[in-house]
Amino acid sequence: MMSNRIAVITGGNRGLGKNTVLSLARKNIDCVFTYRSHKDEAQQVVEEVAALGAKAVAIQLDVSDILGFAEFKQTLESTLATQWQTSRFDYLINNAGHGSDSAFADTSEAMFDNLMNVHVKGVFFLTQTLHEMINDGGRIINLSSGLTRFALPGKAVYATMKGAVEVLTKYMAKELAGRNIAVNVVAPGAIATDFGGGAVRDNEHVAQLVSSFTAMGRVGQADDIGPMIAQLLGDENRWVTGQRIEASGGMFL
Repeated sequence: MMSNRIAVITGGNRGLGKNTVLSLARKNIDCVFTYRSHKDEAQQVVEEVAALGAKAVAIQLDVSDILGFAEFKQTLESTLATQWQTSRFDYLINNAGHGSDSAFADTSEAMFDNLMNVHVKGVFFLTQTLHEMINDGGRIINLSSGLTRFALPGKAVYATMKGAVEVLTKYMAKELAGRNIAVNVVAPGAIATDFGGGAVRDNEHVAQLVSSFTAMGRVGQADDIGPMIAQLLGDENRWVTGQRIEASGGMFL
């Protein structure tokens, strides 16, 4: 892997996004990552990346605010020019998001719209805004969920959004193939992060339940996902596109 390739990652200040930023840094890939409101966390990640010998820059972005994407693009262009003396980058990872627990019958329009803005409109229009800046032969990875394969109570609206992302990924792969840009979905299972209020990480009953129906017999860790994403971006995977790759330890097999 060449050094000084550049990835843009949304939601890189914590959880799977942070782990991905650090995993890429270990492969000598620099990052521009976004954070919504935790600037202190973002700065800590920047420092951890520097300690690994790579470079990272954090930029504030609310991925639900589509009207802010043009300004973000300008900031990204300026950052790339000043920090890397380039106008382009190699990898886009649409990671930012949040969960929601609500029965289908109890889901409000406001809750639906909130998740739609982040997980579908945000992914669609941010990628649309930035795709021309991606180098030919680059990659896009969208994050989905095991919940598009199996159904759990309370996850209807979240899983619906991720299902839309999976379909969108196939169309991105088709339409960007002329530039040799591969587009894939990574679908984690239950991971012990602060996602969803940290239930998998902090609730022993939930962790035991997840472990009981997972082939590998445990809950996932962030370090099960970040390195896998970094590996998927490797040159040896250039012929993989339009695919949904689940990393769940074998949930509900």
